[in-house]
Amino acid sequence: MPDVRAFQGVRYDVAKVGALSDVVAPPYDVIGPELQEKLYQASPYNSVRMELNRPEPGDSADESPYTRAARFLKEWRRDGVLRADEHPAFYVYEQTYQVEGETHVRKGFLARVRVEPFGSGKIFPHEQTLAGPKADRLALYKATGYNLSPVFGLYPDSSNEVLRKVEEGIKDKTPLIAEDHLGVVNKLWLCTDPEVISAVVGLMGPRPTFIADGHHRYETAVRFRDEKEAAGESAGPDDPANFCLMMLVSMSDPGLLIQPTHRLVKGFPGLTAAELANRLSPEFELEVVGEGDAGLEAAALATESSDEQDVLAFGTVADGKWTVARLRSDATMDRLAADHGADWRSLGVSILQVLVLDHLLAPLAKERSIRYVHLTDEVAADVAAKGCDLACLVPPAGMEHVEAVASALETMPPKSTYFYPKLLTGLVFNPIR
Repeated sequence: MPDVRAFQGVRYDVAKVGALSDVVAPPYDVIGPELQEKLYQASPYNSVRMELNRPEPGDSADESPYTRAARFLKEWRRDGVLRADEHPAFYVYEQTYQVEGETHVRKGFLARVRVEPFGSGKIFPHEQTLAGPKADRLALYKATGYNLSPVFGLYPDSSNEVLRKVEEGIKDKTPLIAEDHLGVVNKLWLCTDPEVISAVVGLMGPRPTFIADGHHRYETAVRFRDEKEAAGESAGPDDPANFCLMMLVSMSDPGLLIQPTHRLVKGFPGLTAAELANRLSPEFELEVVGEGDAGLEAAALATESSDEQDVLAFGTVADGKWTVARLRSDATMDRLAADHGADWRSLGVSILQVLVLDHLLAPLAKERSIRYVHLTDEVAADVAAKGCDLACLVPPAGMEHVEAVASALETMPPKSTYFYPKLLTGLVFNPIR
């Protein structure tokens, strides 16, 4: 059972740094060079200096982004810019955000969670990971001795009783507020009531946890723990290295939104709706639903409103037409992806990648490349600029798909889910040493 605990987090002293908005940052994997520079300029204490310190001329093993991150952290702790909380707490975290004109509110709580290798307990991944990002995060963990940004975990709770219990510990408390570079309003409360904390630990005990975002950070936390144990440096079961910082959100939270990740594909020059139909018709029922922006709107509606994952939509840039495709049968997917389970094979992104791009359209491909976007406005802009040859819309995956695939100890195809907004770095840090 997941071991969820309150902890004494390390946080910015707003009396020293001013506005909390000036010192927070997104996680490292969504910070590009332009945003990195913007965050550097926002405040000399911005957490980007720890989360993603930039390379400098003359860097070496003794002077690197990792050693600078550690030095900033140590100096800020010494100078009181960062202070440890006096009492163990759960940190209630709320994000208010907009997507395509609609406002959503997502709420959960930050805690320490005991790490365990995937497949050995009740913590499940749903995405594949890469060696490079894990090596980067491990170097940062070793240099700083901190979890700087949280892993995003989801747990089943159809009535949201866990969050209601946590919120009993923050009644009449004033939150800390930070607005990020995308306009997302982030609020943080401290729940330090021992009775509430004890009750929440008990409620979370039997619930599995599914990693929504931060797979690289989680696997790095496991490796950090394992290396410390192997070196004989572990202080026992309660050693901080046995835990990682995690944001825990109910799968039934009304503000939990999974955005689809659409594909913009180059490598099919001159592809028209007629040729697309010729290639896809053996496996799909096809309908041209329009052209231009009106066609895109109709195609997006078809994928977003479908209760199934077997409805895809395609925009052929050469003739500006949009085609909706519905899979006729599972038989070919069952054959092409026989090494995967039925839940994996039924995903829209799996059908698109395995059946459409790698099988039916593969003979047409010329140096194929793919970009990924989440909003229909982004699709429209790229199609208008002729930045791709084929725009592919996929239906959004639901929590039931994440749970089914992860519970079967499989990972979804890359770029299957996009949990927006990202969790901020800089609200609270977790010592792991």
